[in-house]
Amino acid sequence: MTRSLSSSVAYALPLALLAGPALAQKAGRPLPADTLRRRRLTEVVVTATRTEKSLTDVAIPVSVVGEKQIKSMGSLRLGDVLREQTGLSLVADHGQGIQLQGLNSEYTLILVDGEPLIGRTAGTLDLTRVAVGNIQRVEVVKGPASALWGSDALAGVVNIITQKPQPGLSGGLRARYGSNRTADFSGTLNAGGERAGFTLFGNRYSSAGYTLQPESGAATVPPFASYTGQSRFTYRLSERTKFSLSSRYFVENQASTAPTTNETGLTANVTLKSRQTDFTLNPTLTHRFAGDKVVATARLYYSRYHTQEAYTYAADGRYFDATYFTQAFLRPEVQVDYSPRPNQTLTLGTGYQRQTVAATRYDERQLLQNAYGYAQYDWTPTTKLNLVAGARYDGPSQYAGQLSPKLAARYQLRPWLALRGSVGRGYRVPDFRQLYLNFSNPTVGYSVFGTGQVQAKVAQLAQQGQLATDPTTGQAIIYQSALDQAGRLTTESSVATNVGFVLAPKLTNPDLSYRFTINAFRNDLSNLIETTTVALKKNGQSVFSYRNVTRAYTQGLELENSLQLPHGFAVSAGYQYLIAKDKSVVESLEAGQVFRRDPATLQTERVRASDYGGLFNRSRHTWNAKVFYENQPRGLTASVRAIYRGRYGFADANANTILDADNEYVSGYLLLNVAASKTLGPWLSLQAGVDNLTNYTDPAYISTLVGRLWYASLAIELGKKPVARTL
Repeated sequence: MTRSLSSSVAYALPLALLAGPALAQKAGRPLPADTLRRRRLTEVVVTATRTEKSLTDVAIPVSVVGEKQIKSMGSLRLGDVLREQTGLSLVADHGQGIQLQGLNSEYTLILVDGEPLIGRTAGTLDLTRVAVGNIQRVEVVKGPASALWGSDALAGVVNIITQKPQPGLSGGLRARYGSNRTADFSGTLNAGGERAGFTLFGNRYSSAGYTLQPESGAATVPPFASYTGQSRFTYRLSERTKFSLSSRYFVENQASTAPTTNETGLTANVTLKSRQTDFTLNPTLTHRFAGDKVVATARLYYSRYHTQEAYTYAADGRYFDATYFTQAFLRPEVQVDYSPRPNQTLTLGTGYQRQTVAATRYDERQLLQNAYGYAQYDWTPTTKLNLVAGARYDGPSQYAGQLSPKLAARYQLRPWLALRGSVGRGYRVPDFRQLYLNFSNPTVGYSVFGTGQVQAKVAQLAQQGQLATDPTTGQAIIYQSALDQAGRLTTESSVATNVGFVLAPKLTNPDLSYRFTINAFRNDLSNLIETTTVALKKNGQSVFSYRNVTRAYTQGLELENSLQLPHGFAVSAGYQYLIAKDKSVVESLEAGQVFRRDPATLQTERVRASDYGGLFNRSRHTWNAKVFYENQPRGLTASVRAIYRGRYGFADANANTILDADNEYVSGYLLLNVAASKTLGPWLSLQAGVDNLTNYTDPAYISTLVGRLWYASLAIELGKKPVARTL
């Protein structure tokens, strides 16, 4: 169930709110240790190259959202952080997912400290599962990253970097309460000594839910409560050897009652009680060899995700239905980084993945295995030029091996102008659902079978006499071509190009700074998987499976601006222009083979190429604009953030299977979020804010827009040396 009850977080301004530190520096006073100006000079990212690299030197599009920005906006969940990033759109499809460069959420890999989150029961990994109270930063890599990260990174990667142990003893408590009785309580504890350290994080997040369509008799989001616990322990075995152990546990309970029609056609209230759990364990050992030219890292990652749902009749508690889903993931991996010279780094890695799934709708426990290896060479031949070349080979147990190469370059044309570009291949292996699903809807009567068993299941239905028959031949109605295609399901892939530049002129006024980034992208996708009808049942319903059909592309332009002004003000703005289309539809339109019925005249007319709106659920225009203010001496901060998503296609209304009519779109909308905070002494701070200030809702099409949301929070920090707070 999709939830979005909390505030959104603004894009991490590369040079946001620096006027206070700039004035302090100009006056000869030392900068606070954690100001953005100090951190931005040394900020490194790891997701783009799997090694630490300065953000300003990365050759591919990477966005970073820092801890200060996350906290200053009152953010609660990962979706709140990502919503306001340029080029990202939140989508609701079996959970709250992220759309990146026009590609659906199943094509973006979600990592926590470089390890994948699992539990994509229907392709989308629900972002509401991830609390952000202990996040150090979020890195977003745009464009295919399969050359380093493998399957599911076809569109890009979102890597959540959590806090590491720091010297000394410190901690904090935070409480927030807002609309819909939404409550969030979190606490952190850090202890670090000469050789050992640990961090602990705990969070409770709950809500009374909300109902956008009361006439339905069901809550849009029922009441829920979730708990997150996360820890990290580090120990320095020697000057060259370090060990760390990270773990995470998440559990959510939810209950609701809604009217349901059973197999006899009667309607009765049914109570649903659901529970989902997510557990991860990640020991890591790192050793630096003599000379520090070779660093070897051994990792072991285990994760288990489980959901369980029980349906009972509300009147008497009788059994109605029950489902479960259990996925387990195990991955040992070794990575070696070799730097023969300061301007060269060779990264080599190899590993093995083992995934299992057992579920109500699978006939038996299923297993997928994959052995892989990757290599990358990062070379800076001159002070102006950086080249990165890499490739990864995966050998999945069900499919042919996959080679994913990538090449990226960055050239500092002028001190204030850098050019960058990259080209690479991404891929995605069909998931368990597309391979092994065995589901027949008891109410409506349709069936869906994964491609690994659809042949046998269709033959079984024919033998049982459940398929409709052709009145002329008396044979069962089976669409043999589609059935054959389903049996040959293969991996999805793309070839993507990103080209752009970064403009950062050095201004004479030290209180002013400006940064402008532009990135043009193109993704050419092949063998995208879609649902297909393979047979017709006697009850008039269909038998569905999956096949590789769609050839598509997404292309567009991303622009980002950030401007730091005197007196504590900073402004940023971002815009994405996107075109996403099915190539086969474009070809059919150009050949004059697509038609529709005019609703006014009821006459059939040919669809023009200009009428085609592209793939569903993609907005042609999205933008964001933000204004920040900070007064350090008084401990005041404030922000106003606007997020716009243009209209997008929702469903085919005229039965010609494409987006080509105005009534097939969801209207565009603008969200306005405001927040303000006040620091009271060195340990205590208060914050208040309103998300969706204009109270915009669209109950029929957008379940995640709740309306106006008020909140207030209190935060206490203990054991830290008082410093000037910055965003």
